[in-house]
Amino acid sequence: MIETEVLDSGLDAADSGLGDADDDDFDEAVEVQDESLPDHRYIDRELSWIAFNQRVLELAEDPATPLLERANFLAIFASNLDEFFMVRVAGLKRRIVTGLAVPTNIGRAPHDVLTDISASAHALQVRHAEAWQNLVRPALADAGIEVVTWESLSDQERADLYDYFQAQVFPVLMPLAVDPAHPFPYISGLSLNLAIRIRNAKTGRQEFARLKVPSMLPRFVPLPGSRESVRYLPLEELISNNLDDLFPGMEILEHHTFRLTRNEDVVIEEDETENLIQALETELLRRRFGPPIRLEVTEKMDDVMLDLLISELDITEQEVYRLPEPLDLRGLFALTRIDRPELHYPPHIPTTATAFQSADQGGRADIFAAIRKADVLVHHPYESFTTSVVAFLEQAARDPHVLAIKQTLYRTSGDSPIVEALINAAERGKQVLALVEVKARFDEAANIVWARKLEKAGVHVVYGLVGLKTHCKLLHVIREEDGMLRSYSHIGTGNYNPKTSRLYEDFGLFTTDPQVGRDLTRLFNELSGYAIEKKFKRLLVAPLHLRKGLLRHIDKERRNALAGKPARVGIKVNSIVDEEIIDALYRASQAGVRVDVWVRGICSLKAGIPGVSDNITVRSILGRYLEHSRIFAFHNDGDPQVYIGSADMMHRNLDRRVEALVRVTAPAHLKEILDWFDTAMSDQTSSWHLGADEQWVRHSVDADGKPLTDLQELTMSQIQRRRRARAVR
Repeated sequence: MIETEVLDSGLDAADSGLGDADDDDFDEAVEVQDESLPDHRYIDRELSWIAFNQRVLELAEDPATPLLERANFLAIFASNLDEFFMVRVAGLKRRIVTGLAVPTNIGRAPHDVLTDISASAHALQVRHAEAWQNLVRPALADAGIEVVTWESLSDQERADLYDYFQAQVFPVLMPLAVDPAHPFPYISGLSLNLAIRIRNAKTGRQEFARLKVPSMLPRFVPLPGSRESVRYLPLEELISNNLDDLFPGMEILEHHTFRLTRNEDVVIEEDETENLIQALETELLRRRFGPPIRLEVTEKMDDVMLDLLISELDITEQEVYRLPEPLDLRGLFALTRIDRPELHYPPHIPTTATAFQSADQGGRADIFAAIRKADVLVHHPYESFTTSVVAFLEQAARDPHVLAIKQTLYRTSGDSPIVEALINAAERGKQVLALVEVKARFDEAANIVWARKLEKAGVHVVYGLVGLKTHCKLLHVIREEDGMLRSYSHIGTGNYNPKTSRLYEDFGLFTTDPQVGRDLTRLFNELSGYAIEKKFKRLLVAPLHLRKGLLRHIDKERRNALAGKPARVGIKVNSIVDEEIIDALYRASQAGVRVDVWVRGICSLKAGIPGVSDNITVRSILGRYLEHSRIFAFHNDGDPQVYIGSADMMHRNLDRRVEALVRVTAPAHLKEILDWFDTAMSDQTSSWHLGADEQWVRHSVDADGKPLTDLQELTMSQIQRRRRARAVR
């Protein structure tokens, strides 16, 4: 949902399907005292994240998952874990070193938490490696996609690969010796390396060398084969079996692969710098040289070589992970590009939202006319981002009656039509404001590039408020109509990124409601200038109002329950960690409120505490799409209050970010969201259930062994049926 470097698939880790799409600012526990609640009422957030990644792994282990998608989930698991170490573990270590670490939300000392993480992560990485070796790799071989070893090759195949090695690999290899004249080389983060021990034939001395496996070359080298099958050899195996060419006259004694993870967290004290962009660029350079936090080595690495690495890298025994080969299974992203449709999820082409399906005489839908008729709710990726959000912005850019466009940009793709539309609008003389969040983790460099491109085109680019990340998803268009100004607004739950919109589940609301227009005008003025807005009508905005607003709604449900009225709270988020929100839900549960929590990733809330959370149900759904929308629904004595937006229930979202939720008001939209939510929480829907023992248990089949409803497949079919029904009319 933590979902970061460029991978073989051409997607970022944040785009890969199940990683945390949003960066993971370090959340410290907030001490909350409530004598009516037990002391041990939270789940450790770090271990909860590891449990989330275990759910990803379970999708890879499931034979019902299409085979190449199983390989993809193995790669996603690896990418997720890399980011967890680079940010969460690195942040915890930094706070320990600087003396700023405090006990966790369950009262564990920081050093003990690192021990817990190490034990859990190590066991899960071994399970991950075994899933590849014992489950997915053999199944791929049965399907005609074989990842082979050097030992299994024929002499002719080795000769063919040697020719490839000489022509395509050898010229780019850079062996680095370690001796008195050559200090131990810098090891870049997440690179795959060969540690080599050699003996000098003349002197008899043993030496160490490091060889980096080139990341720009294919991780899996194809072998000539029949049409019925394809065979691949890992690149590191090809290199390690031709080391004699790199060290002529030397005896190769040992060679093993290893991989280092570094602290890639970025810390900027904004109030101490006059130029945020320059400070961020400097910090990005520093990121490359962050201290090591994890060393992955093969099980067969000898102690002499391992001791050398530990000493030179200044890393502890606890930070060493001995794993079965191959290391770095992110490389499996490359295999998912194999053209075998029967081994993938069936293709899904997003449909155009019903309200936007009517076209004008030129064959192009009039988005403005559709929104003027009524609010439009769009559900991605089931409904198209391109024919809704992108079309809306592109129409605004070319429409002569549009005077101004204001938009927040948190993450966007490298070839973004969003950015091009903003540039087009500015070049046509419109007032264009882009609030670019340059501190979006692992997208900082890309966002700096786009910010400068926008500025050169005449777009007013701002970077938000000092000390706060701008995470809300807002697009505001001002259009002149009959001598009056009308606001067209879009508030979403996901980023303005056409690429991830095909993978992430999100909602977006289009509206001409004047209240929303006034709210967005005030909010953008606050973000771009010095205004401090204290009141919004249809929005809940963090950091000033969102926490208070949600607590007020939860407490109203509690009071309704005490008064004998029906009461219910439904929350769908990526993560729920904030202690104050969790305690409010506990108190509501104690009063008899039905509380349903649908969470993709981290959940610090405990279900099933007697007398405390008996009325709380927690579910998690993972699948082909990343569940990313945030929904907050309150029964409100029969007058439902439902909000959608960008905020998770974490300290960072409620207190250190600009977030926005919008209230959904159209009865049809309320029914659509609430019915969908109820289906997700149903025992007849495939999901993971959080038990009183803090364990997540997958429920995917009924008592007779029949598959339970797949929510994402059901949603796809329902929206397609809705489209066909309209076509018939």
